[in-house]
Amino acid sequence: MAIRPIRLFGDPVLRTPAEPVVDFDRELRVLVRDLTETMVEAPGSGLAAPQLGVSLRVFTYNVEGALGHLVNPTLDLSDETQDGDEGCLSIPDLRFPCTRALRVVAKGFNEYGDPVVVEGSEMLARCVQHETDHLDGILFVDRLDREQRKAALRAIRQAEWAGQTVRVKQSPHPTFGGAR
Repeated sequence: MAIRPIRLFGDPVLRTPAEPVVDFDRELRVLVRDLTETMVEAPGSGLAAPQLGVSLRVFTYNVEGALGHLVNPTLDLSDETQDGDEGCLSIPDLRFPCTRALRVVAKGFNEYGDPVVVEGSEMLARCVQHETDHLDGILFVDRLDREQRKAALRAIRQAEWAGQTVRVKQSPHPTFGGAR
């Protein structure tokens, strides 16, 4: 298990719909642990496998004390919406107002293939929607209104990391080792 580099805006893997997980094996469990460690180290509220360059439908989340993961998610969204600033580990240091469903019921599986249901509102709902979007090749900037999207793309072009495809930092935690 290791902290892995996070793919940045512009990397084609972020725009490619991920494949469903069919093998609930040791390799998947290692991926879930790597996703979790990388997300916690970043730190972030969620991280999807494509952000590590792995085109599989799995993500992790860490919201308000709820730490978990979901494989092959399907979502039922409320009609009621929420507005709030949103950011992304693949678009570092930038946040923009994004509208999302207020509540979500996400159905999928855990790393062993057991059925799981994740229900949440507000921040957890936002996170689950954001990470599921990653699995569909959608970035949160795609969901912004026209003016905010223009501002976001301008800020991305001007960002210090613009033109890079991965963000690699040395972990300050020797027990984790590796780069992120």
